[in-house]
Order: sequence, then structure tokens, then C-alpha cells
Amino acid sequence: MPHQPAAQSHKAMDARGAAAVNAAAAVRDYFVEPRLDYRTVSAVNGPLVVVETTKFPKYGEIVTLTLGNGEKRSGQCLEIQGTRAIVQVFEGTSGVDTRSTSIEFTGSVLRMPISDEMLGRTFNGSGRPIDNAPAVLAEDFLDVNGLPINPYSRTYPKEMIQTGLSCSASRSAGRLPPRARARTRTDAAAAERQST
Repeated sequence: MPHQPAAQSHKAMDARGAAAVNAAAAVRDYFVEPRLDYRTVSAVNGPLVVVETTKFPKYGEIVTLTLGNGEKRSGQCLEIQGTRAIVQVFEGTSGVDTRSTSIEFTGSVLRMPISDEMLGRTFNGSGRPIDNAPAVLAEDFLDVNGLPINPYSRTYPKEMIQTGLSCSASRSAGRLPPRARARTRTDAAAAERQST
């Protein structure tokens, strides 16, 4: 093996290290379970596909649709009603039919590769680079929905939060409209007269 200068050897080591970190991040939360393939598409409406007789679909789960011509598209489970799942197809539903389209639920949510390399890059809504630069070598893959916020752990606001909305533009909680206020005043005056 020819001797490499120290700088080139260090770059090669960094590239190998980055690839190892990327590979570890890709399989960190990867669980292999038997995945079910459904051919029970009952309706297509706009970007939505209705899948019948599904077993244990999850909200936000990513699905892979295979069209009759072999083309693959991805989507996300938006709603579950018993054994019916409503899936939004990211790449559109043209060519999706109820007879030959099969759908596989992946068991995973939409994740995006995260790394310092992302700074200054441009991505589409699915987290894929669209700036013609190389793919991101991820240090981690994070759920695009984020984590839920625990309201108990939040700092309670002690000062006014300026929202830009005028109080006159909206009704205050518990305040009556002008006609109801006028009726209430007349009713109160009548009740006072009766009591004296």
C-alpha cells in the first residue's frame, strides 16, 4: 500500500468515520417485524387513498405504495377508523387504482437525517435534498413531528404576550354582546323596582 500524506490519510479516516456514524444512525431504531402488504384499496380521492381491513395501522406511519406498473410512492397514514386507514400519498395519486395497487405499512414514522452538513442546504417537505448537492451523512435520524411538549415543564409567562390582535377585534370571554347587555340592564332595573 503506498504511503499517503498525513492530511489525505486524516480525510479518508474522517470519511470512513462519517460513513460509520451514518450507518449506525440508520439502523439505531430499526425494528424488523413482519410487514403486511395490503391490496384492499377501496377509494382514491385527491391525494388520499382509503385502505380497508388493515391490522394495527398507526397514526403518522409511513406507507409504501406499489402501483400496477411497479412504480413505488410513499405516503403517510392520516386517519384510522377501526380497520380502515386513510393515507395521504406524497407524490400524488395519478395512476393509483383500486385493483392493482398494493400498500405496505412500514411501521416507521417520517424521519429526517440530521447532521451539521445540513446548514445552508435546501430540502423538500420529505427531508430530501433538492439543491443538487450530495446526500447528507446523518449523525441521527429524527422524527419530523418532534417530541410532545410537557405543559407542566414550561415556564409560565409572567409578562404580557403581544399577539398583534386588538381586544376590540375579538370578544372577551364572558362578555355579552351589546343587545344582551341592554336587556340585562332592563331586567335588572325591573327586578329592583319589584323588590322595593
